[in-house]
Amino acid sequence: MRISKIQIKSLFGIKEKELDGSSVELIGKNGAGKSSVIDAIRLALTNSSNRDYKVHKGETEGEIIIETDTGLKIDRKIRTNKADYKSIKQSGAEVASPETFLKDIFTSLQLNPVEFLAMSKNDQNATILNMIEYPWDLNTIKGWFGEIPSWINYEQNILQILNDIQSEKGKYFQDRQEINRDVRNKKAICEDVAASIPANYNVEYWENASTGEIYTQIERIRKENQTIEKAKMLQEGRESKVRKFDADRQIALSALDTEFSNKESYIEKEIIKLQALIKELETEKSNLGSKKLDKKDVIENQYKANVAKFDAEVAEYAEYLDREPKDTTELQKDGENMEKMKGLINEYRRMQRTQGEIDDLQVEAGILTNKIEKARTLPGEILQTATIPIDGLTVVDGIPLINDLPVSNLSDGEKLDLCVDVAIQKPNGLQIILIDGVEKLSTELKNRLYEKCKAKGLQIIATRTTDDDELTVIEL
Repeated sequence: MRISKIQIKSLFGIKEKELDGSSVELIGKNGAGKSSVIDAIRLALTNSSNRDYKVHKGETEGEIIIETDTGLKIDRKIRTNKADYKSIKQSGAEVASPETFLKDIFTSLQLNPVEFLAMSKNDQNATILNMIEYPWDLNTIKGWFGEIPSWINYEQNILQILNDIQSEKGKYFQDRQEINRDVRNKKAICEDVAASIPANYNVEYWENASTGEIYTQIERIRKENQTIEKAKMLQEGRESKVRKFDADRQIALSALDTEFSNKESYIEKEIIKLQALIKELETEKSNLGSKKLDKKDVIENQYKANVAKFDAEVAEYAEYLDREPKDTTELQKDGENMEKMKGLINEYRRMQRTQGEIDDLQVEAGILTNKIEKARTLPGEILQTATIPIDGLTVVDGIPLINDLPVSNLSDGEKLDLCVDVAIQKPNGLQIILIDGVEKLSTELKNRLYEKCKAKGLQIIATRTTDDDELTVIEL
């Protein structure tokens, strides 16, 4: 679609001006009306202007009419005393949603493609990526990743979205980092636990093993050993015990002799003093012998009783005399080892649970890795089927490359070529380029820009500041 006619009346600094579909350069001094032509065309296409005063001084109405070779006619009137007027017709019929219709036939960069050079690197990249046509929606994203990542700005181009999904700053990458950190920590726990557990540790065996049986056996043997030791001790101590009992007897008998001898002396002395009691005392004296014998019998009987009692105790342990005490060292070691092994059960189970957690985390990390790799491989798949409007355009890690170079690495001439390619994204749209102020470019770059536009079949309307007082139109 090419412009075949432009009519401007009483708009901005123009009283009246008409252009055909030719590519032209508008030259003259500042204030001659060069930019007014550009601004009028922009007003016709966008219904917007950054100028405070649009209608020519002294007039109440200004008008811009644009006609194309496809039968499109755009007619806008700016009025100071009543509502503005617009008419957008295609082949004589008013088009539905006219403003939307106009947005679909041109890009904003067509109205000043050199603005692309002044964009930030990120904005340039975004602009280029948005030129890549690939049908997608949120269901597409969900089909790829099983969900719609919530941290992504879905106003971006699909390639930028995929780059953000796989980015090191993205949630998938961060979550995987956290999971891998957790896996490393849990593996360290397992390694510490494993280092404290013997090789071939059978946790089920040690869980079912009973230390009670061992210690019951040890206690039984210990008591039996005590009995054996007592039997031997009693046997070995009999002679000394009997000697003690005999000594006790002899001491008692000696004491008895002493006691009765002293008693006898006392009585004899008392006889002299107590003649009156001689008969009584003699009678008592006559009975002393029998009393002595009675007490002697008591002593002898006590001796015999002690010996009999001890011999009975010895006889009680007689069956153990021929036995030797049993060694419980090995049983004690078995018991201690069992206690040690059973003490490892909780740590072993903790290691098993931790390993299970590690396995789950690794599965989760694998899922995230698959999603990240999916986001990394999809751009290549997309670019195989997507419509790429610029020759030599590729995308690596979400960054557009022109012939394998980022935009920032292009020469000024290459950037100007790119400006035109970026501006003309609608092959069936309005084929026009507006360039305000080409004098800012070197002659070489200006000529290159013009040749690029001509090669693509674009109509050029450019302005160039000169010393000419009047507005002059030069056909290119």
